[in-house]
Amino acid sequence: MPEDILTVYAGTQPDKLAVVDDRGDAGIVRLTYAELEAMSNRTGNALLALGVRPGTKVIWCGPNSPYVVAVMGGSRKVGATAVPLNYRMTAEEARYVVNHSDAEIAYVDAEYAHLFDGLVDDLEQLRAVVVYGGPARDGMLSFAELVTAASDQPPDVGEATGTGATMIYTSGTTGKPKGAVRNRADAATAGALLNLFGYRPDDVYLTSGPLYHSGPSAFMGASMLFGQTIVLQRKFDPEDWLRLVEKYKVSSSFSAPALVRMVCALPEDVKARYDRSSMRIMLANAAPWSFALKQAYLADFPPDSLWEIYGSTELGVDCVLEPKDQLRKPGSCGKPAPGIEIVLFDEDGNEVTGTGPEHPGELYVRSTGVFDEYYKQRDSYDASSRGDFHTVGDIAYRDEEGYYYICDRKSDMIISAGMNIYPAEIEAALEQHPAIYDVAVFGIPSEEWGESVHATVVLAPGASLTPDEIRDFGKQHLASYKVPRSVDYLDELPRTGSGKILKRQLRAPYWAGRSTQVG
Repeated sequence: MPEDILTVYAGTQPDKLAVVDDRGDAGIVRLTYAELEAMSNRTGNALLALGVRPGTKVIWCGPNSPYVVAVMGGSRKVGATAVPLNYRMTAEEARYVVNHSDAEIAYVDAEYAHLFDGLVDDLEQLRAVVVYGGPARDGMLSFAELVTAASDQPPDVGEATGTGATMIYTSGTTGKPKGAVRNRADAATAGALLNLFGYRPDDVYLTSGPLYHSGPSAFMGASMLFGQTIVLQRKFDPEDWLRLVEKYKVSSSFSAPALVRMVCALPEDVKARYDRSSMRIMLANAAPWSFALKQAYLADFPPDSLWEIYGSTELGVDCVLEPKDQLRKPGSCGKPAPGIEIVLFDEDGNEVTGTGPEHPGELYVRSTGVFDEYYKQRDSYDASSRGDFHTVGDIAYRDEEGYYYICDRKSDMIISAGMNIYPAEIEAALEQHPAIYDVAVFGIPSEEWGESVHATVVLAPGASLTPDEIRDFGKQHLASYKVPRSVDYLDELPRTGSGKILKRQLRAPYWAGRSTQVG
């Protein structure tokens, strides 16, 4: 089994800062590569002492912290399958993931240990809940006590070596989350992608968003492959994010649109307090960045720093839009990433060969980095596959230069009077209005049309905008049948932890009592 990357850097650059957890007035924790290696080894050996072996499912749950980085490393070192759990879930939702995953050990931040109350007694598979960062609750184990007796040397798993897989539960925007199992990524494909971005050993990576989400954790892992310094933000705060960028000269991050929107929406005098010139590589993903948001980012950060990537938990990074194309190709997610092959299929299963928005198709990907299975849901995995190609249900088209454009999720498409309408296009148009801070578009029941277009709008602070004004603005940018017929307002849109809008939650009141969720 190859030597673990942490062990390598602990030997070659033991004194380099690996991880910093800077919570401002609440304190700072700094770990060198040698210290992070020791902490990860202790965590891995503590897991071995609890009976974890290669392939054992280990749930971890908590905000970004050195403990999370250590359990990711420790699980990898013993060949366990790490299962991140969204700490924003309710106890009922958490119970579903713990039970469905067959996790034997749960490793949880003390702040969220209540989510696991009673689960060891109720769930046959779960043997222990280990609490870090504070006192253990009744029936749970103290991580601090376990690691006291654990060795700081690399764990010995003997001949039975595992792959250190991950099983990340999808966001569940359309129903119950599914466990997407992925083994280690293909090194050549991953290396080509990171070299395209221009990753360097002297880069500093800032976690924008929670590490239980596949994007922030994957690119933190990529940062570690280069031996970079990783800056952790426990919970997102836009001004504090800018503070960390300036203080540590952050040069790389990965972010969902909602977080950067909050940063760019800060008052100009607040943003002016912080130097942002160090940012070299901002990876835009998790959900599409609107053209309006890209313009706002480029006004506040170095113009050559913005990269958009299209991908998913299941399929990894599939398309890349380079900085030079951000304004030249509005709405595009770019060309296929290195090592990726993409095919579009129409509703009849035929390959789409035409170009332009009038030739959309469901996007399928072939790559060495795709997921291996949906855990215990083989039918869902098979339904998303065409031979070696896989899909997550996105509809796209490509232009004559080979750039792809994601129209929308297949499940979000509105069919009104027989016309296919893609909400993402409408959202992008409406976000151009300066009074609209955020917007979600979806279909609601219509006796006349089957479905009609509805918009839920979040207004910018201090702004006012009537439904008629929104419709008038929409008519300037959209065909008449795409303009929202109805509008309502919220202070904030419901989102998953990865930043995707929970449209099923917004749609539910309008479709209540109906046997179908389409017109």
